[in-house]
Amino acid sequence: MHHTGRFNANIALVVKEPRSAAFNLGAAQLYEEALRRGEGRVAEGGPLVVSTGAHTGRSPNDKFVVRDKTTEKTVWWDNNKAISPEHFALLKQDFLAHAQDKHLYVQDLYGGADPAHRISVRVVCEYAWHALFIRNLLIRPAREDLAGFVPQLTIIDLPSFKADPKRYGVRSETVIACDLTQGLVLIGGTEYAGEMKKSVFTALNYLLPDKGVMPMHCSANVDAKDRSAVFFGLSGTGKTTLSADPARTLVGDDEHGWSNDGIFNFEGGCYAKVIRLSEKAEPDIYATTRRWGTVLENVVMDDQTRKLDLDDGSLTENTRSAYPLDYIPNASASGQAPIPQTIVMLTADAFGVMPPIAKLTPSQAMYHFLSGYTAKVAGTERGVVEPQATFSACFGAPFLPRHPSVYGALLRDLIARHQVQCWLVNTGWTGGSYGQGRRMPIADTRALLDAALSGALDKQPMRKDPHFGFEVPLAVKGVDAKLLNPRDTWADKAAYDAQAHKLVQMFIKNFARFEEYVGDDVRACAPAALSA
Repeated sequence: MHHTGRFNANIALVVKEPRSAAFNLGAAQLYEEALRRGEGRVAEGGPLVVSTGAHTGRSPNDKFVVRDKTTEKTVWWDNNKAISPEHFALLKQDFLAHAQDKHLYVQDLYGGADPAHRISVRVVCEYAWHALFIRNLLIRPAREDLAGFVPQLTIIDLPSFKADPKRYGVRSETVIACDLTQGLVLIGGTEYAGEMKKSVFTALNYLLPDKGVMPMHCSANVDAKDRSAVFFGLSGTGKTTLSADPARTLVGDDEHGWSNDGIFNFEGGCYAKVIRLSEKAEPDIYATTRRWGTVLENVVMDDQTRKLDLDDGSLTENTRSAYPLDYIPNASASGQAPIPQTIVMLTADAFGVMPPIAKLTPSQAMYHFLSGYTAKVAGTERGVVEPQATFSACFGAPFLPRHPSVYGALLRDLIARHQVQCWLVNTGWTGGSYGQGRRMPIADTRALLDAALSGALDKQPMRKDPHFGFEVPLAVKGVDAKLLNPRDTWADKAAYDAQAHKLVQMFIKNFARFEEYVGDDVRACAPAALSA
């Protein structure tokens, strides 16, 4: 066995006898390896362009958590698929055997910018480009720290491993199996690199609540006066786009923790959707697609000129750019910021019913956080080819090992303690539902957010939404007042009323599962049950 690179020689690699193991290679070395092995190609400007094969998004139906004495009472089993300790042990045995004839790439990294709450993560990859991806996405320790690095979580990522459903008690040849007690994740049968970063998020979601720290599926930024804001939302709702504001410092684009000392990024990079990305509307993210060091997933490129076509979704709508956080000019060097003054909950309403912005009371914030209403956007998960209305608790149900009430209670207490202002922002459809209306103009969304974050909206007259009871501004400078009242944007008012009724009923039905976990004040925030 041949080991290269810098690493802690006192910590054994979980794979005992691989053909070789390259530890903590830098970006240039991983480029060389990926190209030598035919894993990717270089596009104009220098990014590494790769394909993820059949899996162009996450595979949530193939994700499992070990059900043992520790997790039996702590994991939300209605949301997480269980794998027995015996099946996991067998899977681990076969994983390690499969890895023994491989050239492996090992990266030692941190999940969490706050030293008091971070976890050390060792990622063992079969592909060099996967190692570059996770090196971009997590936090890279100082080189001198690698000799003493001790992993708390280990991820073994073997795309060529095909799981036998009968042998391991899983669903298909694809498997993401998490042993939260041992701190071990096994990923096989998929080339989609996003499974690795989401496994780290799942582990932190499990560990941090016991420390009184709120893990959040959100982006975050801060202004020149140190006023920070967080943006909750599922993939495709605008977390990355809206937090990348040239007038504010970017803390992070996807996953954060909130402790008594403030907020901190879980990651050291960004994972942005780039389908039909506009250089004019999103210049900073666009620039990363032309930069050396960036990994571009499933982006179409001309074989001869090596020019990218970001408008081509023939491989998937879920084209992605994975790049270090410092590729964004105004990104935070520390990945930390003060207690947020503003919370923004992003929803992509496929029904075209929600207003573009609404002010939430603390009780309404709790209601909408637990509801997590949005639309799954095409390509984010396998089989999703157009937006579908969904309710994802805490705006991140696929990554919640614990019951949503655990995270909801943490958020409620933090909002109350720090008197945080909360807003619901619809980045979805207006003027009709999906297929008839249009996507909310990003310029208007930005104008509304700027007004909310600056405090300008606090001075605007408001109306009470007849369906959801939250307050909606009557006018905002630079925004067509008609846009602020969704019903006014529909040509067919009766059709709007029917859609509103349908959505209200969906909210009521969905929240029934949370009613026993919340107080009367939150239950009272349910939308009005309209007559047919």
